[in-house]
Amino acid sequence: MNRNVALVTALAAAMTSAAGVAQTAGSQAPATAPSTAPATAPAAAHAPALQVVPAKIAVIEYEQATAATNEGQRALQALQKKYEPQKNQLQALQTEIESLTKQLQSAPTTMNDEEKASRARTIETKQKQLQRDGDDATAAFNAEMQETLGTVAKKLGPIVIKYVQDNGYTMLLDNTGQQGGLAVLWTQPGTTDISQAIVDAYNASSGVAAPAVPSAPSATRPRPTTPTPPRPAPPKQ
Repeated sequence: MNRNVALVTALAAAMTSAAGVAQTAGSQAPATAPSTAPATAPAAAHAPALQVVPAKIAVIEYEQATAATNEGQRALQALQKKYEPQKNQLQALQTEIESLTKQLQSAPTTMNDEEKASRARTIETKQKQLQRDGDDATAAFNAEMQETLGTVAKKLGPIVIKYVQDNGYTMLLDNTGQQGGLAVLWTQPGTTDISQAIVDAYNASSGVAAPAVPSAPSATRPRPTTPTPPRPAPPKQ
């Protein structure tokens, strides 16, 4: 499942739950008594006056806010520590490839073509291994990160809904801006970004302390991803 879809689904579930409560309350309201006004009375005389509710729009970077919570930060730090050995292995393999490449490029002219070709094949094999292992590590890391943040996002949803209801917002827009999601490209002056307020509210309710190092980022910073070593260029023949 796309990470964006998982986070939006969590928020939508909370919104649906809140809407269901409101609908149930509305269905239990007493029915209005039938009108006793004469049939000839003008309809306009009994029509209720229309009320224009001022729009109060809130914007949230939901995905970034999820990762910026204390709980999200601690989970991500634990995940990065888990993948630290694989990262070190990839970096060691990259260093080995760079060393072999330099040796081949600086090989003496007396080295025969067969030896050069053999060394080039060795480098190519290790490059393919680096590519494969790097892709596997990145895919595994991202899958676990999606699951980890998805768990936090489900708990964040009710906090978001309560905040916008308590503060009288009439619309909430997600400005995560990732692929598969709708980004807010422009808003009128007065639109409020509630991302950091939501992070603060969630931290207060969860009771999870902030991680010691590194310091927790603000809600508008992008989520960390696993670093993968750059792919070395093929050796010169």
